[in-house]
Amino acid sequence: MKVPRPWSARAWLDTAHVMTGLPVSVVLGTLTLVLAVAPPALRRGLPAFTLVQRSRFKAFQGAHIPRIGRPGGWRDASTWRQLGYHLLSPVVSAIGAALVGFGWGGAVVGLSAFAQPRLQPPPLVFEFDLRDPVIAGIYTAVGAVLLLTAPVLARGMAALDLAVAHMLLGPSRSELDRRIETLTESRAGVIDAADAERRRIERDLHDGAQQRLVSLAMNLGLARATLTDLPEPARQAIAQAHEEAKQALKELRDFVRGLHPAVLNDQGLDAALSGVAARAPFPVRLRVRIDRRPSPTIEAVAFFVVSEALTNIAKHAAATLAEITVTRDGERLRVRVHDDGHGGATLHAGTGLRGLAQRVGAVDGAFRLTSPPGGPTTIEVELPCE
Repeated sequence: MKVPRPWSARAWLDTAHVMTGLPVSVVLGTLTLVLAVAPPALRRGLPAFTLVQRSRFKAFQGAHIPRIGRPGGWRDASTWRQLGYHLLSPVVSAIGAALVGFGWGGAVVGLSAFAQPRLQPPPLVFEFDLRDPVIAGIYTAVGAVLLLTAPVLARGMAALDLAVAHMLLGPSRSELDRRIETLTESRAGVIDAADAERRRIERDLHDGAQQRLVSLAMNLGLARATLTDLPEPARQAIAQAHEEAKQALKELRDFVRGLHPAVLNDQGLDAALSGVAARAPFPVRLRVRIDRRPSPTIEAVAFFVVSEALTNIAKHAAATLAEITVTRDGERLRVRVHDDGHGGATLHAGTGLRGLAQRVGAVDGAFRLTSPPGGPTTIEVELPCE
């Protein structure tokens, strides 16, 4: 724990937290005891008491204590934890206020020892004669020690109060586990829904716009080949429209393939990655050993990892060879992409690799990049198959 300086804002915020905690805790503790005669009223009042304490921690400590919701009844563990905190808090606050008050008060008394005989009018009689320089010096030394100790006491008591609040006012381990499980299920549902939506868009484009473009390109090609007796400007317009239609069809096919290739659904990773490797502008060695197909979402993530990695290699690595290995080891799908390019790739250099790492992390996978300057570059990905 870093020791705060006596004149720092942290020391004064800790002191204010401890000293205000005593009256607040005493009032709330008293109300808790008073309302104990009416359990329904106490159960309704506990969340308000907790809100006051949570606001105090936020104001002086900048600490956020997660909400645990309204107590559900006397069988609810959170009800008893909140009740326990409001009864225990006055004790913790009283000890803290006594120690911190003694620290700061003793520092003021000790450091003002030389001035006290002049500040106090006669006939004040001191137990120790502060007119004696030795006695006054001892007082001053003790005051200096207390001045340095008071911020430590304030920090320690504020930390103790915060620890007790986190333990009793925050969610329990079982509640956190349930919340994490719920969030994990929700995230998995969102990922699956997004992947299903990509597949739907791919299907609609493949069966709709792409087929119409194919028909348009065929008709324009037929017109270009047969209508040779048209004026030259008309034939040039048909030829230009034919080329534009073929280019639009190519771009649409690339876009559809980037969304979610149909071959991935129909034949799996091996066939889909074979197509990606065949289209690469450099030699690619592909090895796929999967005894059982993983879920469609995991297949999609693995496909896009390889596809994006090959795209980055073609754009930036100046590689002459790439190797791709995809294996399934129990409940883990391992993907390795290696190239002999000049290396130097980082997750911070662009959005491509960072986006891949985020996509892998979204399904609780692991993403590792090794790319020293001069090469080679290796991307290793592990994906859960459950």
